[in-house]
Amino acid sequence: MPLTIEIVTPARKVFSSAADSVVLPAKSGQLGILPGHIPLVVLLNPGEVVVTHGAKTEQIVVDQGFARVLGDVVSILTEAAIDTDDIDLDAVSKAEAEAIAAIAEARDSKGGEEQEAELERLAQILRFSAAQKLYRPGAR
Repeated sequence: MPLTIEIVTPARKVFSSAADSVVLPAKSGQLGILPGHIPLVVLLNPGEVVVTHGAKTEQIVVDQGFARVLGDVVSILTEAAIDTDDIDLDAVSKAEAEAIAAIAEARDSKGGEEQEAELERLAQILRFSAAQKLYRPGAR
């Protein structure tokens, strides 16, 4: 019986497919999942999820998050995700530059909790931008 892989962000379900195997960018290192895997919840680093079904392989870049393996269902909950084929390096570079400028501006102002939340949001943009640049097609 094949695995069912689902990748969900706060905005939408980004990916859903049957698969023979999946490799996750876990905090502890690359983690391979095959059908019949034991139940598991694991923290994810920003990185590449590799989904294999027959001879076909798909790569999806994810931000930090969690993965849950239960039965033959692998559910990935992440802040952001994108198929490597859809990565637009110009858009990534623009978002990265805007985030860097906004971080500098936020650090110059006094702010408290709202400032901390904004800095974390901007740091997430930078993490995901770095992951997209690292795992875009042809980067290896």
